[in-house]
Amino acid sequence: MRRRDFIALVGSAVAWTVPARAQSMPVIGYLGSENPERYSSRLRAFREGLAEVGYIEGRNVEIEFRWAEGQYNRLPAIAKDLASRPLNVIVAAGGAEVALAAKSATATIPIVFEMGGDPIALGVVDSLSRPGGNLTGVSSLSVEVSRKRLEFMHEMRPGTKVFAVAVNPTSPTSSSQLKNLHTAATSLGLELVVLKTSTEQEFDGMFTAVHDMRAGGLVFSSDPYFAYRSQQLAALAVRHAVPAMTQSRDFPLAGGLMSYGGDFNQSHRHTGMYAGRILKGEKPSDLPVQRVTKVELFINLKAASALGISFPSSILSSADGVIE
Repeated sequence: MRRRDFIALVGSAVAWTVPARAQSMPVIGYLGSENPERYSSRLRAFREGLAEVGYIEGRNVEIEFRWAEGQYNRLPAIAKDLASRPLNVIVAAGGAEVALAAKSATATIPIVFEMGGDPIALGVVDSLSRPGGNLTGVSSLSVEVSRKRLEFMHEMRPGTKVFAVAVNPTSPTSSSQLKNLHTAATSLGLELVVLKTSTEQEFDGMFTAVHDMRAGGLVFSSDPYFAYRSQQLAALAVRHAVPAMTQSRDFPLAGGLMSYGGDFNQSHRHTGMYAGRILKGEKPSDLPVQRVTKVELFINLKAASALGISFPSSILSSADGVIE
């Protein structure tokens, strides 16, 4: 064989092999608001869900990631870039901001979202049972149970009438959560001090304010921005000796007092399962939006002891997780 013919043969083989692999292995586009480290436990649950329906990353499915690195205003541009790729499905997990950015980026690529709040009220889908269009997904109960966090905190500090609540004003669900929290405070006879924060630089001042006003505690509204910063918030709560409560179990696991919210392992695992079912040919319009069924309460006894308070038996007996 002449050298020129051999080079032509090798070149044609390479040109045939690469696109054939790309066509045989489906590709998931994953849109995230933070970074892989902050999403690590959620990503593990997502991959478990994918595996339950037969897909293993690198073996029979590829995943193309895009991260906003905590700059949520970058999500629309990143989502648009991701949607320009040849994808089979987009996974938009980690909050309403991510879902809305993905929805704006494409009306043709199937999208599986994972978020808190009401997907209909937020304009993500028209119906839970028949989503229509190219979106379906999983909705957690974290937003709905924000008022329950205030009730738990009041149960912890029954002799205190003033409590603080942290709200991210840039969150699409902040207004509805504030309305529910004010309703709960009125029914409990409490005064609510609202502290608005949307950047990490404001966190320290927020805990200082709660400590100085001698509030009974600080209740965080449901927001992925807070949930993904559980370690930072727990460290500040310890430093300022502030009883605090968030939606994510990561907070008490990191040294904070307590958490109450939807089970994110369940919601992200179901997101992976839905992505796999769409890869197998099901249409997002035929898959009803799922609602997380499990809400979990985690408490930290060591944090309570350091604060000089104790959990009432009603909270101890209902806790799903107790950190000694």
